Amino acid sequence: MVAEGPIAPNADSRLSPDVIPAHYDLTIRTDLRDLTFSGTVEIAIHVGKTVEHLTLHAADPLQLEAAVLAPAGAQDSSSRAAEKIVIDEKKQRAQVSFANGSIKAGDYKIGLRWTGKIKPSLEGYYSSTYTKKGDEKAKAYYAVTQFEPCHARQAFPCFDEPALKATFTISLISRTGTVSLANTDVDSTKHIGEGGHFLRTELLDEQFFSAQTAKETIAAGSDAPSDEDAGASATEQTEADLKDDWEIVHFQSTPKVSTYLIAFANGAFEHIESSFTSKLSNRAVPLRVYTTWEHIKQAELLLETTVKVLPIFEEIFDIAYPLPKLDTLVCSDFNGAMENWGLILGSSDCYLYDSEKSGLSAKKLTVAVQSHEVAHQWFGNVVTMEWWDNLWLNESFATLMGEVIIPHRIEPSWRVHSAFIKQHLAQALSLDALRSSHPIEMPCPSEDTITQIFDALTYSKGGSVLKMLSNYVGEEKFLKGVSIYLKKHLYGNARTQDLLAGISEASGQDVGKMADNWLSKTGFPLITVEETEKGLKVRQNRFLATADVSPDEDETLWHVPLQLLVVDPKTGESKVHSELVLSERETTIDIDDVANTTYKLNSETCGVYRTLYPTARLVKLGSEAGKGNASAFSLNDRMGLVQDAAVVASSGYAKTSASLELLAQMKGEEENLVWQEIASALKSITGTWWEQPKEIRDGISKFRRELFKPIAGRLGFDYLESDDPDTTELRTKALSVLAKSDDEETLTEYRRRFAIFVSKDDESAIPKDLRNSIYAHSVRLGGEAEYEKVLEVYRNPATPAHEEAAMRALCSPERPELVERTLAMVLTDQVKNSNVSFFYFLLRANPAAKRKLWAHFKANFNAILSRFKGSFMLGSLVRSSFNTFTSDKDAQAVEAFFADKDTDSYDQALNQSLDAVRASAKWLDRDADDVEQWLRSHKYL
Repeated sequence: MVAEGPIAPNADSRLSPDVIPAHYDLTIRTDLRDLTFSGTVEIAIHVGKTVEHLTLHAADPLQLEAAVLAPAGAQDSSSRAAEKIVIDEKKQRAQVSFANGSIKAGDYKIGLRWTGKIKPSLEGYYSSTYTKKGDEKAKAYYAVTQFEPCHARQAFPCFDEPALKATFTISLISRTGTVSLANTDVDSTKHIGEGGHFLRTELLDEQFFSAQTAKETIAAGSDAPSDEDAGASATEQTEADLKDDWEIVHFQSTPKVSTYLIAFANGAFEHIESSFTSKLSNRAVPLRVYTTWEHIKQAELLLETTVKVLPIFEEIFDIAYPLPKLDTLVCSDFNGAMENWGLILGSSDCYLYDSEKSGLSAKKLTVAVQSHEVAHQWFGNVVTMEWWDNLWLNESFATLMGEVIIPHRIEPSWRVHSAFIKQHLAQALSLDALRSSHPIEMPCPSEDTITQIFDALTYSKGGSVLKMLSNYVGEEKFLKGVSIYLKKHLYGNARTQDLLAGISEASGQDVGKMADNWLSKTGFPLITVEETEKGLKVRQNRFLATADVSPDEDETLWHVPLQLLVVDPKTGESKVHSELVLSERETTIDIDDVANTTYKLNSETCGVYRTLYPTARLVKLGSEAGKGNASAFSLNDRMGLVQDAAVVASSGYAKTSASLELLAQMKGEEENLVWQEIASALKSITGTWWEQPKEIRDGISKFRRELFKPIAGRLGFDYLESDDPDTTELRTKALSVLAKSDDEETLTEYRRRFAIFVSKDDESAIPKDLRNSIYAHSVRLGGEAEYEKVLEVYRNPATPAHEEAAMRALCSPERPELVERTLAMVLTDQVKNSNVSFFYFLLRANPAAKRKLWAHFKANFNAILSRFKGSFMLGSLVRSSFNTFTSDKDAQAVEAFFADKDTDSYDQALNQSLDAVRASAKWLDRDADDVEQWLRSHKYL
């Protein structure tokens, strides 16, 4: 079983358990004219034993100005002003000492006052931009929050840990003509006239507005950006836009909630609205989507999705949605989306969709992201992980529910259960195959560690383990167990063993025993199959991307559901042996006449492991899989075979030629998702062979063209309204692969269609689902005219899908001077903070830009660190700057660059990327000749 109790953090990583918050009365004054905010808060606290001072979280840009303490229910005369506020900038804490010494056990209320700047930081209380109405060349600003994981302390002083839940009553002061939003519904609005100075509470009255409180900063060092880095100023927002006339909006109190789920915003928002009536509470719940004026028409799909999924979650969890409303605010500058309770926030590229101009991938993204965030309204918000080492409880479950189980119920034609294999299982196992991987449950002793665990292991591997458990016990029992878990911990905090106990209760099986090592240990197993006279011998060992696991790295034994599919050679009937669980190092399985029997482990590809078959068996599997839908193997099985064959080859457990041979047998395949896997397998090879001799690269391209040309010939360029989702995606993939493989017929058609766009400013010849590919390859092989056209689209995109396509194209040119143009703009105000990592991610995929990107990163390292330290994006920028290199020499050069730097805030990304480079180098050293020989033997050279 998973060990009970939290994974012990460093002694100094958590606030004292002797001071517990109960309620916050929080008031924030937002000034969008000069992008500043100020605030007061009165926090009801319980002190368990005598303490010398109060310690809570506060971080830049917060500037604490005053504090006062009083016993709960006492008169003002008994209040004690703060004598000293000591700020530790490195630990992001404020230590407040009060007159008359220590604070005895009891109930108190503490009042605090502060000011701050609203910066374009993507965290805390920060600024976002939009196009000014009536003047589309000008920008205007609004303010939004992003508090997960540790950024509420940048907006108000608080006890910023997930277990320290409290109720909140929020009031927002803002200029009239703007809209204020918070977690709950508006309780009342009061006009307060000029100045808006209404920041006072029972404790923080006028005497404290004029009080001066001593402050000092501990010399622990601070990496906070200077005021010079504040970024945007609001000079374009004139007095005519924002008059000196103010109002205060009071919001209803929240249930008990963690600080990272608090949210508020202020700006010139518009909204659309619907509602749903809860069958459990009989309440009509308003559902609204807010955004700025230029985007409101593209918010319909987001609202429709919310209306569809919220009742399904209520039904599954058997718990009524607890808040009086659910708003979603779409932001121009935001990283992904955030599940704030009652006020979801998300980026425009995730949430905006135009049915006429946005493609299928944009529609799928909107549905998946919103389903994910709505799942959190229960799983994460009603019941919250006790500490960040259990973040997976929130994110893995929301990944499975929001991106698989719920979308399958509302859009079954998308086949999301199968798509999960490529979108999540592959991504999770790729990262977990590195030595520098980490367990799903990872100790989080500091903020630097916490910000780095929002990765594919937490989301995708955790989701894959849950999907494996769901498959093992049955989805109905699995979801019943989730409901039991939520009901037992309503409005509280929980840990891994609590969820597993709920599933065990519902299923009658000890799932904790099975789940233990999947959650608490790094890595996953490789199941090696050996055929014997009696049947199969299967063995488990830890899988590594370099196939060089040492004995001390190979001590973990997982409980592996083998899910053995066997096809009776006489009757042709298939049976899955779900009872087979490998919990020892190896075992034997009896199969009569195994040599002539068709079998496959990991039926439906639900297990979180890789399978290595004997070479002769892999040929037979490929032959059977090559029959497509006539095969004994399901869609999911064929996807898993392709994925396993590719990965065990790239890692050195088998030859790459064996993987290529299997792919060559798949020409009769008709299913889109299998072809997506085939394309991924070939992309992995081309991405690693990018600096190999041109003859070899051309040979690989020829093989890719041979596979995908018949599909493009059959489906053509024209997208039809009658196309199902698979046909749309397969056409897009086939043509995109052919363009990347320099198929002249495809590229000629691309040029023709893009030329119409350039000359006539008419995009009708460019299918919306093919926009990314046509833009990118037109610029890749084009010149200034093509570059300028996509730059024009980038600056004035019709939809977020257009902006994405333009960014992809700007990062795709082969001409060095155009690559340099793109790099020159990345860290300027031409690229939003939220898009910088996307530019880096795209440039890393361009062979003409890879080394220039690394040079750019090194030259701008200090600016990047100052701008993104403490953000999720820093690790992404480090990773993208070099992780597609493929030589030990490159790895050594990267290590040398970082040798004298403090890497604590991005060490996981750095180490994982170095491991990836070394794995690619070993693959090339091992199989470059093997691939060349295979290409020659098959006449591709």
